[in-house]
Amino acid sequence: MSGLVTPHRWNAAARWLAHQLAPLLLVLLLAPPLAMAGPVDWQEVPATSEGRQWWDSGSLRFDRQGRLSVLSRFQPPAPATDDGEPAERPTIGTLYVMQLDCDQALYRDTSVNGLPRWQPEWRPVAGDGLMTSVLKEACAAATASR
Repeated sequence: MSGLVTPHRWNAAARWLAHQLAPLLLVLLLAPPLAMAGPVDWQEVPATSEGRQWWDSGSLRFDRQGRLSVLSRFQPPAPATDDGEPAERPTIGTLYVMQLDCDQALYRDTSVNGLPRWQPEWRPVAGDGLMTSVLKEACAAATASR
């Protein structure tokens, strides 16, 4: 009879297993979902004296409030050398995840170089040629694909 599992032993084994698996299940349930990085489809907007900017047409997503999320890349102009010519090596750019309010022409940076921004403020695109172009092009592409 020693080979049979009694209800008492079964309950003890189940409790032990639950205690062993509970932390693992918590980690799996609370961990952020893994992002499958796919190829980006950069769309460059016309450059200005402030630099160059691209937006990724594959990253366009509308949230429940109707705001558009887009991945963007900004590159400031290359610094000039002593003789006034642009440097050979361009400066490293910055990656942004932005929310766009297409109707009100507003944007906010929700992530910069992979670091989240908590409670970012909405800013108008007016006066910023690069952001005006990104908003117009990204909003038009997202609306057309809806």
